[in-house]
Amino acid sequence: MIAIQAPQTYLNRDGVIRSVGEYAAPYANTVLIITSPQAWKTTSDAVEHSFREYDLRYQVEFLPGDCTKPAIEALTAQARAFNAELILGIGGGRVLDVAKAVGDILGQIPVIVVPTIAATCAAWSPISVIYSDSGAHNGPFPLTRLPVWVLVDSEIIARSPSRYLKAGIVDALAKWYEFQPYLRHGDSGLALALKAQAARLAVETFNTHGEQAIADNEQGLVTPALRSVIDAVIALAGLANSMKDEVPRIGVAHAIHNGMTRQPELHDWLHGEKVGFGLAVQAFLEHDNDADREELFAQLRRYGSPMTLNALGLSERPQLVESIAPNVKIAPKIAARLPFATDAESIERALWRTQTLETRVIDSHAA
Repeated sequence: MIAIQAPQTYLNRDGVIRSVGEYAAPYANTVLIITSPQAWKTTSDAVEHSFREYDLRYQVEFLPGDCTKPAIEALTAQARAFNAELILGIGGGRVLDVAKAVGDILGQIPVIVVPTIAATCAAWSPISVIYSDSGAHNGPFPLTRLPVWVLVDSEIIARSPSRYLKAGIVDALAKWYEFQPYLRHGDSGLALALKAQAARLAVETFNTHGEQAIADNEQGLVTPALRSVIDAVIALAGLANSMKDEVPRIGVAHAIHNGMTRQPELHDWLHGEKVGFGLAVQAFLEHDNDADREELFAQLRRYGSPMTLNALGLSERPQLVESIAPNVKIAPKIAARLPFATDAESIERALWRTQTLETRVIDSHAA
């Protein structure tokens, strides 16, 4: 069995936010807009002007925090009360995940999403990620229907802080490094092979255009390099997530990220930044020598990912470090498909081994 879920149409076009009414009008007269204060500040003039052009009625609702079950339920109730015929999500991953979930719960109501940052593949992903009220990862909400349009406006993303794009690149890079252990351990499923090919193309895009895209983002410039990298973060990483079969798998770095969300002290770190640290931990679980880890570490350094406990502010807080490993949940049937141990003791050792990277950086600077 293989299943592939994808949005109906993905479009990356400069200035597309100014035409959003054109894309909504064929589906609806009434639109519930789910957004954040910052995203709405950036896009409201263009959206309202376009909606007036097409005589669309709309109601704006702000997501107050994370993508939680209560938030989804409250916004679903708002959509019903407004008799919304379409859900429009404008913002980052949390906003888009809520918009997708609300549309899914309401059944036949279409969803359009407009990412205002390129920090994850949430705009494309076939799941919404649910968090608790305290910010802890609570698991995926599998979607039965994906957006009818993913509208990517590189002009908007070019004006966002480059920290988001760096985190998005690392989150997308993670797919490649997370698929490799399964492939090396003999997993020959077609879905995994396709996922790996999409992830590999993303890695090649970042190797070619990543640093230039960051530089362009920091200057607010829309360039071919930036567009290519945005597409890799959202579409290629999203596509890699869209293919599945009956074989259970989990990305180890993402599992480590999920365990880290249980620590309020780490909530200021972006998703991709925590995943980047998770990749560093995975490298110590997976490889016995520095040479096998160095290519990954070079990628993480390139995009400013935290790689050590010290970088996260945890090196002097052993109790917090010790509490992360038991919260990294990898089911036994998945762990059996990996060529390295993922028990709590092994993970805790790998967490502490990241500190050796501090010494290595100091030594290289001294040299």
